[in-house]
Amino acid sequence: MKIVARLLVVLFVTVGLRAQVQPPPAPWRGAGPTPCVGSDGGVIKCPSSPAATAIRAGRLFDSKTGQIRTKQVIVIDAGKITAVGPEGQVKVPAGARVIDLSLATVLPGLIDAHTHMFNTPKDGMTREQSTLIAIHNLQADLHAGFTSARDMSSHANGYGDVDIRNAINEGRIDGPRYQVAGRGIVWVNAANAAPNNPLASIVVRNVDEARAAVRDHVDHGVDWIKLFPTGAYSFAANGDAQYALTYPANVLQALIDETHKLGRKAACHVLGGEGQKNAITAGCDTIEHAFGLTQGEANLIVQKGLSYDPTFVRYLEPYMDDNDTKSTGGKFRMIPIFERAVTLAAATKGMRMMLGSGADGSTYVHGTQALDFEAFVTRAHMTPAQAIQAGTINNAAALGWSDRVGSVEAGKFADIVAVSGNPLTDITELQRVTFVMKGGKVVRSDLK
Repeated sequence: MKIVARLLVVLFVTVGLRAQVQPPPAPWRGAGPTPCVGSDGGVIKCPSSPAATAIRAGRLFDSKTGQIRTKQVIVIDAGKITAVGPEGQVKVPAGARVIDLSLATVLPGLIDAHTHMFNTPKDGMTREQSTLIAIHNLQADLHAGFTSARDMSSHANGYGDVDIRNAINEGRIDGPRYQVAGRGIVWVNAANAAPNNPLASIVVRNVDEARAAVRDHVDHGVDWIKLFPTGAYSFAANGDAQYALTYPANVLQALIDETHKLGRKAACHVLGGEGQKNAITAGCDTIEHAFGLTQGEANLIVQKGLSYDPTFVRYLEPYMDDNDTKSTGGKFRMIPIFERAVTLAAATKGMRMMLGSGADGSTYVHGTQALDFEAFVTRAHMTPAQAIQAGTINNAAALGWSDRVGSVEAGKFADIVAVSGNPLTDITELQRVTFVMKGGKVVRSDLK
């Protein structure tokens, strides 16, 4: 039965099935027109398909080429793009709603590859409070233009991110298209017999527990397995950065192998050292953070077809210096080490750079993640086009969603954002999104 359940989950995630696809048994004897059935068996109003729409784009960012095309028309029907091309070559369908963005720059919906929709709950906080806060956070992300996102652990809220992802997919709440990671899996020394917290990360102590933890996540419907191959960092007396190793290499390999066996991907929180090298060698699909990334490791990431998600701004924040000042008396700093690592990665031929914020309701405010585009340009020396590609087409590829998001192309979801100026000349324009559409539905429009 568990195998069947996993296959059904894969089908749901892969095809994007909605739960309200069947009406209740006929004849409907309740109030109003025949409704649809939600995932809980309750009835809800059937969603209507968005009307046929055409967008006139003065400038359109082509995320595949990194270039701007001018005077384009985008035709949308039933939530998907049906045609894109120059004015005069693409006909606006009769009766279609026309949205005039002829003075704006239009881009594919932005993708944040590392969010935490849930804040870490304070003592006494109810699950209902945590969920309301999570919905507020993810809707701030959507209104900022992030129409897709990957949630990288629920911060001691169990599999609540799975429930929210499903609610969005069912049309119950507005939010980004999500892939989620559930609780995450951490290592505890075998001598530590502390019981697991059912809402926090799953604790594993050996290979068998590691594989079982992956299966538990998959049984609960996650898309990703979040792993933690390294712990905290510190500085040696000579200033060399040191990184704590967590999982033994064979346990990490088992975690990743089981993840891939069950049709999921793994994301590895690493800071440096042996744990970071082990994660890359073991084939962890996305390498997160990697303060101490070396050129050899960057080359291996490319060779193995992995992706690198630094969550750049999250670890350039002033609190990092505060912590280092406290622990080293101001002698050593992690920020310049990390900055060099991200710059090195961005300059590595073939590296798939991802844009993820790590927004978590703690030090990074949801809805402000476009700061990462600016940091990529000003501190990692990427071009504006490369930075935008990291947060669109590169992220779509890493998430396995290249066929549905990441670029404005026929056949893909009509996930579209717009800004007033040109982000290729001023990357901070992405911090001032004026128009957001997800699946053909206008979520935000500040058009004058």
